[in-house]
Amino acid sequence: MRSKKQIVFPKHQKILEQVGEQIKLARKRRKLTTMQTAERAGIDRSTLYEIERGNPSVSLGAYFNTLRVLGLQDDFLKLAADDSFGRKLQDLELINTK
Repeated sequence: MRSKKQIVFPKHQKILEQVGEQIKLARKRRKLTTMQTAERAGIDRSTLYEIERGNPSVSLGAYFNTLRVLGLQDDFLKLAADDSFGRKLQDLELINTK
């Protein structure tokens, strides 16, 4: 099955590129090569390059495994953890149902 190309708006692509750069810097701080990191994450080296470039088509699992190799897997728990907008919507609904 062929995967569908992900469409990401330019301002959001910049965020993915920042994440990729942060992953790359974390790898370099640990003095890990791309080959070592890719092997430990169970991905191809080309996939690691795409992660470090912020490619939105790379699976979330590949991003997670790369962070795991770097000891940063708990950072995944921070994703959407502070859903202030969702809480505001929920509060509005609670207020309107009284």
